[in-house]
Amino acid sequence: MDPQPSPLAHRRLAHLARQRFVDGLCASLPALDKKIQDFLTELMGQPGTQRDMQLRRDAWMSYQAHHKGWVERTGRAWRENLAPPTTTSRGALASGGLELLSDDVVENKILASRMALTVLEHVGNPFDEARKRTEHLEGHELDSRDILRPETLCLRLVEQWLETGLQRSDLQFVLDPLQRELAVLALGHYQGLVKLYDEHGVAASDDLRARVRRPAATGPGSGPGALAAKGPSTGAPEPAGLASQALQQSREAMARQAAFQPTMVAPSTGFHAPLPGARPGMAFGNPLVRARQRAQGVMVQLRRLLTQPTTGYDMVKAPPASAALAHALAAHRVQADTYYSGMATLVQDYSPQAVVQVANVVRERSAEFKKKASTASEKAIIEVVALMFQSILSEDRIPPSVRVWVARLQVPVLRVALAEPEFFSNLTHPARQLIDRMGACVLGFDASSINGSALEAEIRRIVQVIEQYPETGRRVFELVLGEFEKFLAKFLTEKQGTSRIVSVAQQVEQKETLAIQYTIEMRTMLKDMPVRDEIREFLFKTWAEVLAMSAVRNGAQHADTVAYKRAAADLVWAASAKPNRADRAQVIQSLPALLQSLRQGLALIGVAGQEQDVLIKGLTDTLADAFLSKTAAIPQAHIDAMARRLANLEDYIGDEAMGDMPLNADNIEMLLGIDASSIHVIADNGAPVQEEMVAWAQELPCGTWFTLDHSGASAQVQYVWHSERKQLHLFAAMDGSSYLIQLRRLGAYLQAGLLVAQEEESLTLRATRDALTKLDANPERLLG
Repeated sequence: MDPQPSPLAHRRLAHLARQRFVDGLCASLPALDKKIQDFLTELMGQPGTQRDMQLRRDAWMSYQAHHKGWVERTGRAWRENLAPPTTTSRGALASGGLELLSDDVVENKILASRMALTVLEHVGNPFDEARKRTEHLEGHELDSRDILRPETLCLRLVEQWLETGLQRSDLQFVLDPLQRELAVLALGHYQGLVKLYDEHGVAASDDLRARVRRPAATGPGSGPGALAAKGPSTGAPEPAGLASQALQQSREAMARQAAFQPTMVAPSTGFHAPLPGARPGMAFGNPLVRARQRAQGVMVQLRRLLTQPTTGYDMVKAPPASAALAHALAAHRVQADTYYSGMATLVQDYSPQAVVQVANVVRERSAEFKKKASTASEKAIIEVVALMFQSILSEDRIPPSVRVWVARLQVPVLRVALAEPEFFSNLTHPARQLIDRMGACVLGFDASSINGSALEAEIRRIVQVIEQYPETGRRVFELVLGEFEKFLAKFLTEKQGTSRIVSVAQQVEQKETLAIQYTIEMRTMLKDMPVRDEIREFLFKTWAEVLAMSAVRNGAQHADTVAYKRAAADLVWAASAKPNRADRAQVIQSLPALLQSLRQGLALIGVAGQEQDVLIKGLTDTLADAFLSKTAAIPQAHIDAMARRLANLEDYIGDEAMGDMPLNADNIEMLLGIDASSIHVIADNGAPVQEEMVAWAQELPCGTWFTLDHSGASAQVQYVWHSERKQLHLFAAMDGSSYLIQLRRLGAYLQAGLLVAQEEESLTLRATRDALTKLDANPERLLG
């Protein structure tokens, strides 16, 4: 039997792996450099404003002057980072050593973190395999500054970009292609690392992590250090292996789904980028597939984690919380009452330091609750909820004031999670929905525009209600969610310009709904009457518009509307056969008043001048022909019945779904006489659209932010309103312009990727994913 390799041999192999990884990446830098040069050259040739073209040229010239230095310095920085951090430095970092960071250092870390997210999304399993095997060889976790970590690679790259003399604004120009190409290169080298380990027989089992020695956690008796101290004979690492296995299985399934994302290669640059409008899952013809698969994947991953044998959690029915834990949760509500009683004089701190302090409170509170918990499942739930709220607190796109208030929901959500297993399996649970809605509608706003606003005040009020509510469960979340939705509907449309557009759009839908339904009713009434085709066409296509417009503007029982309804009945009678002299005389006598009513109605819908004259002449010619007609006359009783039904037509109108309706800026201007130049009207154009996309369009939550591509321009817009029947949808941009989109066209925009949510996942779903990632890195904390 061959002797087992020594620890020294393991460390040498890990060092060799790092050496090859870094050498490979350094050798790829010239290719990366050329890609960036090609991209900037192509970008400089694209049309744009004078300022944009100048900025592009400046970026191109700056890169030409500094790119060689950047390539050299980046390669040197990567090689200098080749040796893993020493035990002393790791211990100093773990012990909580603090250092002052300049704004530039912080900005570099933020930018590098965002780049690393793209790289991590791409390298996926190969990175995980390389990391786990390296950790196994070295006997401890990779340090946060290890060169094998994508975040370290990206940070050194960003630092050298600036050290070379290039500007951060220039890096923003090339960020997207740079991070994508770096991800492609890194993937190949991580795969090479895995191959090297395979050649040397390094195990690839999922439970390698259970054998890794981890640094001690900050809390006594908790975290990975506690398990490591117990030694292998206790069997303590087994839960970590099971947790890791459940997480890994779900992640691998999701990675297989991600493999279907269609890509394109730009002809001149070779950069890989998503197809215009393509979304993962479009290989199946529906961009909803990817989002739903990812969301379900996260929830399946969570369920597997919570139902492993070590926790014994029941996803159907949860037992009552243990006495000590229930007492601690109840005590927190009493503390909340005391806290809010002094709110009148309390000045809330929303500084970045305050957010950090709140994050510490979340962590400390979960540790205290864990001490009160008596079962493994309770500890697991407490940890998952705590990690979710830590993730929410780290969302720097949400203003600090909102994060601070949302963090106070940790305990109420924990109550729900302990009592209702549905919280961990249902993405539409009201507790999740409320947090998602609060987060989605404030994304992108800076603190100055949120602090002290009505929106921040409403979020604060809702949190206070929830914390002090006597009942535990979903009821309070359902109640305040409904209240918040009503508030949003008012808040998002209260600006004068938006309010005016909403008023107009609502009336447009009302008018078009009535026009369609008036047409349906008149078709029914005239079905068995001998009415000439010309009169039918005029009533169905033109006069129904008149009736609808008058009903919207003046009211269904206004004198003018009633007169137009009577004119419809009179026209039908006048155009029918007149076999006797008395009927013909009556037509001649009533004709001037009828024609005047018809002209007034046509003017109401904007038909005037020559166009009106042509219509009226066609009608009078038809009436003249009726004098000579030998067909059967329409009985007066039928005409009277039609007049009565028309007079009270609204009583007979049903709630049928609307069909296509005409929508354009002229239509809006005509309705209320306003200038529609600030409204971009995007009407149905007959483009084919899947019914699933139309249904999706009807489910969009108000307040969500999107990127809208329209007429060759891109705008950041917020979904602020939909009409009662959801046939019209309004999006508002920060510059004051608005986009009024008809339902099926909205579905087509979603289908084509011309309207894309700025956040693919909801806030709580991202928080759940982050929690699972942290538990994947440290499974022991689940039960610590």
